[in-house]
Amino acid sequence: MAAATQQPIELYYWPTPNGWKISIMLEECGLPYRVVSVNIGKGDQFKPDFLAISPNNKMPAIVDPDGPGGAPISVFESGAILLYLGRKTGLFYPTEERARVEVEQWLFWQMAGLGPMAGQTHHFRIYAPDKITYAIDRYTNETRRLYGVLDRRLADREYLAGAYSVADMAAYPWAKLWERQGQDISGYQHMQRWLQAIGARPAVQRGLAVNAEDRGTTNINDPAVRAILFGHRPA
Repeated sequence: MAAATQQPIELYYWPTPNGWKISIMLEECGLPYRVVSVNIGKGDQFKPDFLAISPNNKMPAIVDPDGPGGAPISVFESGAILLYLGRKTGLFYPTEERARVEVEQWLFWQMAGLGPMAGQTHHFRIYAPDKITYAIDRYTNETRRLYGVLDRRLADREYLAGAYSVADMAAYPWAKLWERQGQDISGYQHMQRWLQAIGARPAVQRGLAVNAEDRGTTNINDPAVRAILFGHRPA
């Protein structure tokens, strides 16, 4: 772990794929941190104190008391947090420009593609009250296409950008849930190898274990919870 005198980073978190990205990165970097639970099923993401940190009312977010120039800084959006922590520590985010571009391409691929598409797949397959065939097929098929892209990318390299990086930490938490997305990855041998390699990392295992007992505690059948999670706050 980092020096004991370093003030812990505050991690505003709930155990979801986007939350796991940051708990994994913090564990990989050995940075001290303190978890502040944001219970998304109870509407914690709409509280004024949290909105001051994350104006998009989404977790994760962090507050680093030892930010640039020694002053505190808050950061929201998981991709921005990963890049900030990479620059802060000099870990998992290279400084050489060509290597950095490789990482950024695949990080943004996850942020703009894999995450949103897999998230919509989860929604329409699992959470939507009406099973809309077109929506299920649309997002399931697009997620399958993206896993094909991932598998081809990994055919000649160990990780997405060559060396293990924030791009892998961003993609892995979504990709590990492939079964929930209605996927068959038996033909994606490179993706399977990548999932196994990342899942075996001790820091990844610790990151996934953070507040794991909270996962699955949200009553998705409660109309008030559904209203909070799916875009309409209860009165």
